[in-house]
Amino acid sequence: MKFGVNCTFTDQSTMSPAEYGRAVEERGFDSIFLAEHTHIPVDEKSPYPFGDRPASLYHTIDPFVALTAMAGITHHLLLGTGISLVAQRDPITTAKLIASLDLVSQGRFIFGIGSGWNAEEMANHGGNPAKRGAIATEHILAMKEIWHHEKAEFHGEFVDFDPIYSWPKPVQQPHPPVYVGGGEKAFARVVKAGDGWFPNPQSPVGLKPKIERLRELAGREVPVTVLHVGQAEPEIVGGYEEAGVERIVFPLDTEAPDPLADLDKLVTLTADVAACRERPRP
Repeated sequence: MKFGVNCTFTDQSTMSPAEYGRAVEERGFDSIFLAEHTHIPVDEKSPYPFGDRPASLYHTIDPFVALTAMAGITHHLLLGTGISLVAQRDPITTAKLIASLDLVSQGRFIFGIGSGWNAEEMANHGGNPAKRGAIATEHILAMKEIWHHEKAEFHGEFVDFDPIYSWPKPVQQPHPPVYVGGGEKAFARVVKAGDGWFPNPQSPVGLKPKIERLRELAGREVPVTVLHVGQAEPEIVGGYEEAGVERIVFPLDTEAPDPLADLDKLVTLTADVAACRERPRP
């Protein structure tokens, strides 16, 4: 079982992205995933789906900038978006951005993507929120064409371009892994355009049959990383491994007075999970 961290960086974070990334790597975590919001509309009415709306949503640093800062000071830490709002990003520009980050990090980028919950945010980018799932799928497919081919072209409903040259190409082949966020409604996107699934359950209860169903639909071994948003207890966390999860990512607050203390608590938790795994069962 692998363990990672999920967070955002803001202009009020108590540590810089580079410092925090180095601390995460030094404590043995395998990955860090950063969330994305370009802005929050003043008249936004979309309900926040994860409980109380954090004030940090209004102050987030661009995740790709933060991950690039980490790339220069870490050596093994996997650097991911968790999640990037791919439906409101230009696919040609984003393909170059990701290939560049994968290059400077020497092949350590993971592209966690989602269609997003904030309809007004997407509308400000010129997209149709009612079709954001289909747009996200097509954007990923278009980016993969750019990553895979010297002369790339794509002709779809939402993306349409004649042959183009775009370098650099990603270090990872055939491309950085694309982990699709969302619940079972995202399965079709995982099968068609993704490489892994990135759900955010509160516990592993009922997750195993969903993973088995996804792998059956895909006809392949789909890796699963979860953002665990429930109670962080060893028995609960350990249940994810039995469900077939490869990695658990825990949300942490970079605006906390001492974010390293919270990180160290997580180190203790992961050690307890390992101890529970090795304990003989009655």
